[in-house]
Amino acid sequence: MRAALWLLALFGVAVSAALVAGNNQAVVTLFWPPYRVDLSFNLVVLLLAGLFLLLYLASRALTALVSLPLEARRWRAQQKERAMFGSLLDSLAHQLAGRYIRATKSAQNALAQEKSLAQVADEPGYEVGHSAARSNQLRSLAHLLVAESAQSLQNRALRDEHLQLALRSSAHRNALEVRDGVQFRAARWAMDDRDPGAALDWLAQLPQGAARRTLALRMKLRAARQLRHTAQALDTARLLAKHRAFSPEAAQSIVRGLALELLNDAHDPAQLQRAWESLDATEQSMTELAVHAASRLTALHGDPDLARSWLLPSWERMVQPRSDLGDNLRVKLIGVLESGLASLDAAWLGRIEAAQLGQPRDANLQYLASMACLKLQLWGKARQLLTQATHGLQDATLHRNAWRALAVLAEQRDDPAAAAQAYKRAAQL
Repeated sequence: MRAALWLLALFGVAVSAALVAGNNQAVVTLFWPPYRVDLSFNLVVLLLAGLFLLLYLASRALTALVSLPLEARRWRAQQKERAMFGSLLDSLAHQLAGRYIRATKSAQNALAQEKSLAQVADEPGYEVGHSAARSNQLRSLAHLLVAESAQSLQNRALRDEHLQLALRSSAHRNALEVRDGVQFRAARWAMDDRDPGAALDWLAQLPQGAARRTLALRMKLRAARQLRHTAQALDTARLLAKHRAFSPEAAQSIVRGLALELLNDAHDPAQLQRAWESLDATEQSMTELAVHAASRLTALHGDPDLARSWLLPSWERMVQPRSDLGDNLRVKLIGVLESGLASLDAAWLGRIEAAQLGQPRDANLQYLASMACLKLQLWGKARQLLTQATHGLQDATLHRNAWRALAVLAEQRDDPAAAAQAYKRAAQL
């Protein structure tokens, strides 16, 4: 379409010129005494146009002749620039291929070419092919490649030297992205050297946005776990789970493991309560964490009512008709509640009785209700429930405890044969 428009425009110009020049009878007379020259107006116009074109071509030729030295310098600088980028690419290729000495030499060659190119760029009349920002980035990357190769060769002196040079080259505002990469690599090298404290120091120097990236959070989690900073590792794991750095199952497993470790680090009831309160609602609703926290609080001689309050959501899940709790967690929950039966209040006694009546065939609930009856000295009901529970208990510990309780009840009613039989059954488990 554009070509057709140009053709139409050229046709119009040609028609207009033919109309004007074809009927033009004007004459230009030049007087040069004693001569007189008569020229047609059209010829004069053509001569002037030809003279203008000749002068224009001559000026262009003169400019090209004068600029030959500058063009030669520019060409040499372009060759150096190409060689510089080529050396940088060769260094990266050697680095990926495991040729660390060659990678170091290529990166150092790129630095030398960049230094020479910077000197050429300072000459008048020449502009470097890339901006100052690109120069800073290139120097930082070259120093980083040298440092990376030195790290692989365990040359820490050379690594630290070029690391500082890379940080210095990337300190400008236009090279901050490269600086983040340098600090990430420094943190990774610290982790490789088994110095998680130094890795955390490097990560702490990152800007706020870079510090929340998945790469930074992964290294922070690894370093915090090595230093046994459980609270910091747990916070980092939560952020990683929020960023979907792990699958939901893996994230839940990691968070649960760190929360268990945090609870285990508590050595008195006050520390354990603070650790429990530091968990979020989702974590506190995990039955495994709630049972473990209540068990730890009981072992540390803490408030049993507080322990049972932590267990209440898990208890409500367990007593549902179609509970999703596994047998292992149910047994642990029963065991923790059993250890605090001496201080059980009326509300919990009512919950246990209602749960047992609601699920009369559940052996675990029969066992817990029978132990509560023992504490209340309801011997008959306790013996009845224990007898029923022994037929359905799957856990060996609960089964053994049930037979031992039956033996104690038999001794109380002066039935040594039944007591001996119950002790025998308990010993066989």
